Amino acid sequence: MAIWLTKDSKVIVQGMTGSEGSKHTKRMLAAGTNVVGGVNPRKAGQSVDFDGTALPVFASVADAMKETGADVTVIFVPPQFTKGAVIEAIDAGIELAVVITEGVPVHDTAAFWAYNVAKGERTRIIGPNCPGIASPGASNAGIIPADITGSGRIGLVSKSGTLTYQMMYELRDIGFSTCVGIGGDPIIGTTHIDALAAFEADPETDAIVMIGEIGGDAEERAAEFIKANVTKPVVGYIAGFTAPPGKTMGHAGAIISGSAGTADAKKAALEAVGVKVGKTPTETARLMREIMSAN
Repeated sequence: MAIWLTKDSKVIVQGMTGSEGSKHTKRMLAAGTNVVGGVNPRKAGQSVDFDGTALPVFASVADAMKETGADVTVIFVPPQFTKGAVIEAIDAGIELAVVITEGVPVHDTAAFWAYNVAKGERTRIIGPNCPGIASPGASNAGIIPADITGSGRIGLVSKSGTLTYQMMYELRDIGFSTCVGIGGDPIIGTTHIDALAAFEADPETDAIVMIGEIGGDAEERAAEFIKANVTKPVVGYIAGFTAPPGKTMGHAGAIISGSAGTADAKKAALEAVGVKVGKTPTETARLMREIMSAN
């Protein structure tokens, strides 16, 4: 009951010995995630104790994969080192790289994404500036709180971290197959469309919640994809209905230019292809609840 991250995923943490990496490694372990080690070239050969669980520190992602069989990395390194960390993960051929770091220069993101494409996109990148991915009851890679919701048959993809958490809480009694926070930067790895395609193909996901926000045209492109490819019911929410034009709101990608990128324009595009769009997160949850109760 999951896409991309399952109970069998073996997770390493780049930056595990730093303050944020250490804190969230402890949380991931408590959530039942199979964290098998960390990466820090300066501390290779050491181990870190997390409440009785000793995790080895490796010099590189390649070394960690060779020794542990890791297939997922969660990246908690400072912005100036993020590009190098992602490229290292790509070179090692890891399947999934979850980039939590906020404030990564857009040029750096463009560079490591182009590098990934040149390498054949062997690595799925989620983020940067994202809360990560959680498959409730199975595994949790990132900073999404593990106790908000249980497992179920709703798929969730969201640009916003906090709205990811709220939607998980609103629908906690029904539960989720996987919740994916893709981040709101102007350039990201995994998109709404990628997640929609995965949820459409997942036999354990019955319906999808898609959370977008003002700025760009990702939601309009997602609407076109839904029309052509998605048969499962989709409910949407767009953050920023009251945002003033020309002002960046929260995420670096959340800026309206003229009539392009507005919440109303995105809502209209989604509704035109049959997606029910709520005006608030709570209304969105109610729309999904109606769909699930009818099935």
